[in-house]
Amino acid sequence: MKRRTLLALAASTMFLAACGQSTTNDADTTATDSTATGGSDLLQRINNGGTINVGTEGTYPPFTYHDESGKLTGYDVEVTRAVADKLGVDVEFKETQWDAMLAGLDSGRFDMVANQVSLTTPERLAKYDKASPYSWSGAVVLAPTNETRYSSWDNLKGLRTAQSLSSNYGELAERYEAEIVPVDGMAQAIQLVKQDRADFTMNDNLAVLDYLKKFPDADLEIKLTAPASEMRGSGLVLIKGDDAVVAKLNDAMAELTADGTLTKLSKEFFGADISQQK
Repeated sequence: MKRRTLLALAASTMFLAACGQSTTNDADTTATDSTATGGSDLLQRINNGGTINVGTEGTYPPFTYHDESGKLTGYDVEVTRAVADKLGVDVEFKETQWDAMLAGLDSGRFDMVANQVSLTTPERLAKYDKASPYSWSGAVVLAPTNETRYSSWDNLKGLRTAQSLSSNYGELAERYEAEIVPVDGMAQAIQLVKQDRADFTMNDNLAVLDYLKKFPDADLEIKLTAPASEMRGSGLVLIKGDDAVVAKLNDAMAELTADGTLTKLSKEFFGADISQQK
């Protein structure tokens, strides 16, 4: 249940999120070439009902993993399959370690990535395009169900929060003047809250929703959620330069939103709708 800032159950993840990758000059040259030629090839394959190749980890539940039967599944995987169905194409997943994910995209090993990638740095924004987000993540406050002290973020002042000192959420807790109880990760933080050794903990909403779905009797609930303006969106990522393909992906995502598919898949994997920025 880890996320690159979120789901390691410490999830400072969630998320978003894409870890650094190393590319060589040769890989960068390939990326440039694929922008010039590969993009139109991808568009032709989509228009002709061909196959799109998608990079994913396969070891990152509940987003991309293998179920008990060995089938590749997960929220990102099933959303991608739904997109492919809307486009009228086949999809072939190529499982890749996280650290090599964007490098594989650069080299043309696959056409796009479905692995909870958020483009947050200027370098990545200049190099990659992202289709309309199919998941949104941001900070939430998790506390005992019967607690009534969390009507606003300002109410966190003076309360004890179990946080990793090096995480973004520890910094957020300090901003709201909460008293930090140091922990190594999310699992330990939750235990301290359940033992009343901390009043609450903060983490990424996707990590917390995943936990609550797995442990519905934990007697904990989300009390506060980050405002929409602070939420980060993850979507299918591809090399910049093929606007026509991005437009087709966005159209497919809009249809999946309108017909309720994204909501259905969200609730299947998280027990809540994570597809909307709210």
